[in-house]
Amino acid sequence: MKRILLATVALLVSTLVFGQGRYGADSAECIKYLSFYQQYVKQNNLDDAAPNWRKAIHFCPPTASQNMLLDGMKIMRKEINQFRNNPIRKKELVDTLMMLHQMRIDNYPNYAVTATNNKAVDMMNYAEPGSEKEIYDALGQALDIAKEKSSTTVAVRYMDYAIQLYKSGRIMDSDVFAAFEKSIATLELVKAAKPSKMVDNAIADVESIFAGSGVASCENLVAVFQPRYEANPGDEAVLSNIVTLFSSTGCTDEDLFLNAVEGLYKVDPSSNSAHLLFQLYSSLPDGAEQAIKYMQEAIEFEDSDAEKDAEYNFELATYLFSKLDRKAEAVAAAKKATSSATWQARAYYLIGTVWSVTKCDGNAIETRAPFWVATDYMLKAKNADPSMAEDVDKQIATYRQYYPLQSDAFMYDIVDGDRFQVNCNGMSESTTVRTQK
Repeated sequence: MKRILLATVALLVSTLVFGQGRYGADSAECIKYLSFYQQYVKQNNLDDAAPNWRKAIHFCPPTASQNMLLDGMKIMRKEINQFRNNPIRKKELVDTLMMLHQMRIDNYPNYAVTATNNKAVDMMNYAEPGSEKEIYDALGQALDIAKEKSSTTVAVRYMDYAIQLYKSGRIMDSDVFAAFEKSIATLELVKAAKPSKMVDNAIADVESIFAGSGVASCENLVAVFQPRYEANPGDEAVLSNIVTLFSSTGCTDEDLFLNAVEGLYKVDPSSNSAHLLFQLYSSLPDGAEQAIKYMQEAIEFEDSDAEKDAEYNFELATYLFSKLDRKAEAVAAAKKATSSATWQARAYYLIGTVWSVTKCDGNAIETRAPFWVATDYMLKAKNADPSMAEDVDKQIATYRQYYPLQSDAFMYDIVDGDRFQVNCNGMSESTTVRTQK
């Protein structure tokens, strides 16, 4: 009998200790109010749940129930919205909300990452003016704790707050770089753990914010992105971000930009990327052959329609003529551009201009014949686009001064209106004889 009594006492003691451990010293009250408020929560009646929840949080330790903390957060958010025009009461409720987050972080380590991210998000949602630095620090702490489980929103907003603080003079440019590197490094961890378009977009957002910060000079961008490029030279997201950022900041003269564009072209070749490479190489002193190569590829891609091909051919013709003085190739490209009504007049005008400055060997007629061809194409340009008439007529008036004299033409047995074949510098055209009377 004595043994049974001792065993019973031991059981009661152990039960009491267990109860005090989870439900606190006043376990009965704790359990009672937990039950009361939860009935209202199940009915989605947070208003009536609130008084009983406050009793529960008073009598219960945080270890009594994680749901008690989560439900309390719902109640606090609802009341914060109700008292949004009462700054004193709103601050009290926000402080309570932050306290609940911290309780969850401290008492439920398995959920510390989620709790930390959620706390940071709530800090941003209910931030008071002047609390930017506090929020910035909290976001940074959240990234440090969550690592590969970090919220993409937290990483992006961390960079956003860094720029806000920098522009208000509260942190240095070195702090912005540190924030950028932390955000990107964290997002790379997230991406490695679970790749997704959302993560790629977040990385692009952070880089875009950084690029527009005023801190990101070309030199600084190269310093930041060169290691990332070298570590992932075939990563389409990295390459695309470099191209976008360097383009938006005017850093297209950097070797890294050119390397990134070429890398992107290899990963995902397209008409647009080939055209971009044409533009890059065409601006380099020794990039002519590469420029022409990429433009031809841009035209040949199936994703480039006839209208775009005509535009590209006209652009190529202009480059060949104005930059390289390769007249025959320029005329050939311009003729391809005439297939589009949009580019026809400009292409004819360009061909006429090329012929007007072409020097041909030969007799007094052959050396002047290019002006006849130039006139032919100028007339075609005016017919294709009558709005060009005034300019075209001025050009033709100039060419007319270089027509051969009628008497000189007669000496070569040709008269006005005859057809004449011009072969010069790799170009060949049949034109109409015109003379000065």
